[in-house]
Amino acid sequence: MITNYALMFQIAGIGVIAAIIHAVLKKAGQEEFATWTIITAFIIVFFQVITKAGDLFNKVRDVFLFH
Repeated sequence: MITNYALMFQIAGIGVIAAIIHAVLKKAGQEEFATWTIITAFIIVFFQVITKAGDLFNKVRDVFLFH
């Protein structure tokens, strides 16, 4: 199982890589691809967070025996 720190580092890593790719593409004059890079990174992080939130809700349901 992934720990909370690992998830934070994954999200930070995705952000750093997306920022670097964005800067390189923007300097190359590819603003549209740079924007899509940021949007894609946001979607990836969003799904990671939603997955963890779903796990949290399942654990809360199990604790209070809401089956």
